[in-house]
Amino acid sequence: MNTSFNGSETIGQIVTAFPGSSNIFLEHGIDFCCGGGRPLTTALRQKNIEEEAFLEKLNRFYAEANQKTDPNTDWSKLSSSRLIDHIVTTHHAYLERELPVLSEFVTKILRVHGPERRELAKLHMLFHQMKMELEQHLIAEEATVFPLIRELEHNPAPSLAEKTANAIRELEADHSGVGNLLKEMRAVTSDYELPAGACRTYTLAFHKLQELESDLLQHIHLENNILFQRVSNPANES
Repeated sequence: MNTSFNGSETIGQIVTAFPGSSNIFLEHGIDFCCGGGRPLTTALRQKNIEEEAFLEKLNRFYAEANQKTDPNTDWSKLSSSRLIDHIVTTHHAYLERELPVLSEFVTKILRVHGPERRELAKLHMLFHQMKMELEQHLIAEEATVFPLIRELEHNPAPSLAEKTANAIRELEADHSGVGNLLKEMRAVTSDYELPAGACRTYTLAFHKLQELESDLLQHIHLENNILFQRVSNPANES
């Protein structure tokens, strides 16, 4: 890790440098919006939170966030099982962590800014529709489709391949639906353009939504264009 936080930084500075820290602040009930100008140590003392343990957790999460995947990784060279492991531990874990937090943010900016920004009601509806679909989608992948693909990797029987292909077609339809919702969310926010004087929560919500979009596009790419293709084109299996 190139840098770490020592507690002298303001909460706002930390969230700006590391947006993922907002999840930790929410967990501990620390205001990073209106109270963002306070040094972290001050906020921790006001909340009677043990400083050393909090900083260790914050810096550990920061280090993990900075461990970027090698951009030159050729995902097509991984076996199906290893690719599934990567998808679950990276992209599924990200969604399970971020969707509940984003739900709070999208709801909060609607409550506070909705009367002046009518598009936030539409954004709220689109996001929560996508959240529900994604949560059901992850269950279908982990409980049904991924186990079928793992089995097919070791037992390429035609009947199993057909069963797996049928299950995958449903998931690909889900992916198309999520892609359309992402486009609608971007359109209704004018490409996540912030209004003048947007508060920290508003800014962070739009930042996280764009991060979500980027992660989902990579997630869907790995499944549609590599993992799922192997069922219809077994010769591509590593």
